[in-house]
Amino acid sequence: MKASDLFVKALESEGVEYIFGIPGEENLDLLDSLRNSSIKFILTRHEQAAAFMAATYGRLTGRAGVCLATLGPGATNLVTAIAYAQLGAMPMVVITGQKPIKAGLQGKFQILDIVRMMEPLVKDSDQIVYGRQIPALVRGAFRIAEEERPGAVHLELPEDVAREEVEDESVFPRQTIHRLFATNKAIKKAAIAIQQAKRPLLLVGAGANRKRIREPLSKFLDKTGILFFNTQMGKGALSGNVDKFIGTAAFSSKDYVHEAIKKADLIINVGHDIVEKPPFIMKGDEQQVIHINFHSAQIKDIYYPQVEVVGNICDTISRLTDEFSECINCNTEWVDEIRERTRVAIHSLDDDPSFPMLPQRVVADVRKVMDSEDIVSLDNGMFKLWFARHYHTRAPNTLLLDNALATMGAGLPVAIACSLMYPKKRVLAVCGDGGFMMNSQELETATRLNLNLVVLIFNDSGYGMIKWKQAAQWLPDFALDFNNPDFVKYAQSYGANGHRIASSDDLVPTLNKAFEDGGVHVVDLPIDYSQNTKTLLDDLKQFDS
Repeated sequence: MKASDLFVKALESEGVEYIFGIPGEENLDLLDSLRNSSIKFILTRHEQAAAFMAATYGRLTGRAGVCLATLGPGATNLVTAIAYAQLGAMPMVVITGQKPIKAGLQGKFQILDIVRMMEPLVKDSDQIVYGRQIPALVRGAFRIAEEERPGAVHLELPEDVAREEVEDESVFPRQTIHRLFATNKAIKKAAIAIQQAKRPLLLVGAGANRKRIREPLSKFLDKTGILFFNTQMGKGALSGNVDKFIGTAAFSSKDYVHEAIKKADLIINVGHDIVEKPPFIMKGDEQQVIHINFHSAQIKDIYYPQVEVVGNICDTISRLTDEFSECINCNTEWVDEIRERTRVAIHSLDDDPSFPMLPQRVVADVRKVMDSEDIVSLDNGMFKLWFARHYHTRAPNTLLLDNALATMGAGLPVAIACSLMYPKKRVLAVCGDGGFMMNSQELETATRLNLNLVVLIFNDSGYGMIKWKQAAQWLPDFALDFNNPDFVKYAQSYGANGHRIASSDDLVPTLNKAFEDGGVHVVDLPIDYSQNTKTLLDDLKQFDS
């Protein structure tokens, strides 16, 4: 058996369904071994997009997604999306090729030290030197990628190693990862702190947005009566369509939900991840914090919890729920006024008729179009903040946003992966015109795969979020405007369907018809970002007094 055949056999043993990527001559043996495999190879138009897709597979399943590139420029093109997976805690295994390492004859042509280049970006990076190493290194790569905290792992398979013959064809079977449980002492200490609190809030962070955590968290809130809020990447772990939800920490320290945070005397911080902008700042001892996570707190000058419960979050929350026999905190009068003001303000422009459309109206219209289990994939831009704050999720992983690396260009590739994995769900990519053009070539991938997918482009002919921050610093408008192609014709050139919104009443019927017709659709939406600063300042003025 060739080593490349053994490599594919090891991947099959891990349950790999897809490999996303662009092969080069150094991957040809591996590509040939995939020809008769159950694994589907998804050819993309850029390596960065392939890694975004693999990271998304990992994010949605908890099992490492896989991407492939050749040496040199192929590997360097992966870097941004690898950082996306690593910071966002998305399990992924990255495979790159390399020139022969035992009898190289081409000098340094295209050769970089990819293993060392990857080391600062991944949990582990290894070169496979002998074919017999493959089973152990592949099993190890998937184990490391998937265990808490999840992330990216890199394996380099040189072309001479890939084609060598191996005698032992056995692979290591996939194993269940067993996580540590919190101590009884830590559970008791947390329970006492909760019982003593008068105004507790529960925070759902990025680390709590994993599989199986929703049910125990929901039972805990139902039993205790405690209200909750979430970070942007914690959004969806619990339904935002329930009475116990008070909002998303999205904008600034004076935004609605932050007023409730300031009044709380205890924050039960579940799944805290320091990659996110802090949803609250610890100051002195006036506010107690319980840290519940798979790992201990990373102490910073703004975060130093008084109580830590370290272990499997599902188990911790279940055992903590058992500590209480009744609703211990059903009095929510201290936060009711803030909740009502939040509700009124967030929905005040849901039916605004102006055109170009305001982002608040767009978010409300998208919510009307998407069912509970449908998926919205957000690129990065000003619109992400509006969706984070205004879009009420009803199921996990139905609003996919990145608030870790926060890179532009991910929205379309992420949506492609979602459509591939869940063909019966409506999948909507929401992109700014700047972010869309960074990986717009993947429209060809989507049409070639016969996917059902809609791309909504917020068109303001500029980098809107940076312009917003430029204005907030009282700097002149400079160097952030550009010209766009005709997005309708651009979509049609790829074999997709193009639409242009001409009034605020067009959006909902256009999106519904696009989903009903099937196929790939691009919707060009003129957007009015002029009120970004005005709206945010008006919202914040309510609390200045």
